[in-house]
Amino acid sequence: GPRREAEVRYLDIRQSLLRDPPEGEENLILLDGRHEFPFSFQLPQEPLVTSFTGKYGSIQYYVKAVLERPAAPDQSVQTELQVISHIDVSSPALLTPVLRSQEKMVGCWFFTSGPVSLSAKIERKGYCNGEAIPIYAEIENCSSRLIVPKAAIFQTQTYLASGKTKTFRQMVANVRGNHIASGSTDTWNGKTLKIPPVSPSILDCCIIRVEYSLAVYIHIPGAKKLMIEMPLVIGTIPCIGFSSRNSSITSQFSMDMSWLALTMPEHPEAPPNYADVVSEEEFSRHVPAYPPPLDCEEQLCCPVFAYIQEFRFQPPPLYSEIDPHPTDVEEIQPVSFML
Repeated sequence: GPRREAEVRYLDIRQSLLRDPPEGEENLILLDGRHEFPFSFQLPQEPLVTSFTGKYGSIQYYVKAVLERPAAPDQSVQTELQVISHIDVSSPALLTPVLRSQEKMVGCWFFTSGPVSLSAKIERKGYCNGEAIPIYAEIENCSSRLIVPKAAIFQTQTYLASGKTKTFRQMVANVRGNHIASGSTDTWNGKTLKIPPVSPSILDCCIIRVEYSLAVYIHIPGAKKLMIEMPLVIGTIPCIGFSSRNSSITSQFSMDMSWLALTMPEHPEAPPNYADVVSEEEFSRHVPAYPPPLDCEEQLCCPVFAYIQEFRFQPPPLYSEIDPHPTDVEEIQPVSFML
């Protein structure tokens, strides 16, 4: 088709680095040698679009220096300047989870073998480069075919010029699951997909847009794949703090450990005296003088709980307040407690 072009200028700052010529002279004459002219400029307060180079267009910022000479062509040189518009993924709009589900009948007309259902979820919508996206998915295969679940991150570049739109889509990362046989199910409990170094999302430019999406799909032999696509925003400022999954794990851990506070009093009582608990008659009644030996094969065949109950009611050895091995010099050793 015909070539269509569009251009938007976001920044145009001009400075004169040379002083005005002295009085009585028309031009400024520079002597032979190296001359340096430092300069600086302030970027505007309104946010600029992030630098980007795509398939059919680009967003570029550059600094250009022009040397104007009388009676001679101008000389110019330029260098590219990288600009990044920050996107904070901690914003409430990007912290909301995304959940999708879909079902597909496998077969055609009256020769259907059964449905394949898929539901997927991600904890939040915004991520940064280098982060790993945990994917939660449930796949049920009620068809007669062997299916394979997969996940991928897609980048979609959209170009708008002269009222026309052109789109370019490419895969930037993917991960594959295990085969699922007929009549079986599979669960992804946080299967990770790492984000490669890609350009941040560009959503506020009128002629170029860069968007991302996470697709969880199922490859079905002989049929069109079943796909769920969830929007992603690739930012520049990472999320600070725990994710929703980490928070849920922490709360679950604290709930499971709550029994510890109930069983540990602040001021534990001293143990009772052994003579007040078990008398000598009870001790002799529970413990035989010479227990009969048991055969090894008989021990293996007997139930284990019988020995556990016997050990449970068997009292410990006799308690005596007199030290059977007295020492002439009492040794005093320091005792330390660590809380």
